[in-house]
Order: sequence, then C-alpha cells, then structure tokens
Amino acid sequence: MPTVTALLVIDLQRGVLQGCFDADGVLRRSAQLVDRARASGVPVVWVQDHGSFAEGTDQWALAAPLERGAGEPLVRKEYRDSFAGTDLADVLASSGVRHLVVVGAQSNHCIRTTMRAAAARGFDVTLVSDAHTTTDAEHDGVVITGEQIVAHTNTSFDGLRYPGRRSAAERHDQVQFRPDR
Repeated sequence: MPTVTALLVIDLQRGVLQGCFDADGVLRRSAQLVDRARASGVPVVWVQDHGSFAEGTDQWALAAPLERGAGEPLVRKEYRDSFAGTDLADVLASSGVRHLVVVGAQSNHCIRTTMRAAAARGFDVTLVSDAHTTTDAEHDGVVITGEQIVAHTNTSFDGLRYPGRRSAAERHDQVQFRPDR
C-alpha cells in the first residue's frame, strides 16, 4: 500500500518567530516547500498556536510569505504536541497520510514533541533540517543558542528509530514530494 505524504507546517506565526534563529531563511524555505507540495498534489496541513495568541491578531497570523490555501486544513493547538487536544490525527487519517514532512517553530518545543508523537503513533517523519527554528534558551545559567538547538534537533531526528517506521532529517532541497511517496 502506498504511503501518502503531507507537509505539516507548525507555528510559523509572527508572534512565535520573534527572536528566532534564521527566521527569514526558514520562512523562505518553508514557502518553497509549500509551493512544491501543492504542485505535487501533496496535502499541506497548517498548525497554529491557539493558546498563546488570540486568533485573528497580528501575532497569531502566519508570517509572510506564508499563506494558507483555500481548503487546506488548519489545526488550532494549545500544547506543544500538535496531536494533543486537536483534530490533527483525524485530519491526517481523512487523507490517508502516513508520512509527515515537518517544518516550523520552535525546534526544542513543538517540533520535537510533535515529531516524537507522530513517530509513536506510527507515522514516518521527515524533519526539514533547514526549515525549523527556535530562540536561544537558558537553563541553570547555561545559554544554548537557537542555532545549536536546531543542530541538536536535526541530529536527534536523523537517528530516531521506531519499529517499522522511517525517520530522517533532510534539507529542503533534498525533500522529494510524491503524493504516494
């Protein structure tokens, strides 16, 4: 049976991206992937943080140049895991999706949590290594840059293993979109 692929765009909102590492580059590469997915007939699913920003506000809006297309699903989330308390699983099931290509923010929070949840739910996952971002973080006086967090997240997902599942980290220009992968 073919594996249907979808592009999952997580939290690339104006309010989320403030202070993020390489935000403009991530937005540019994500927009290219959205265009390529649409041209290939691959579904694009949008996830937006609905808990931190009021819907319809400037901070809640997608950052330019991203725009949700007519008929493309929008999942509103309040937790780091895009599956928790949302209809994401139903949205993906309705299209037969079994492989997620993931872009978005914040690498160390919503990206990691959602990708691990997807793998545990039986999805193949591909993290677009140059199309996710985050801000610098500090813990116990140790500062970790957004760039370091992105690199660590890429390493973590390139080696993620679940029984019978594939996980990878690929640059945006290496991602192959085929509706039935």
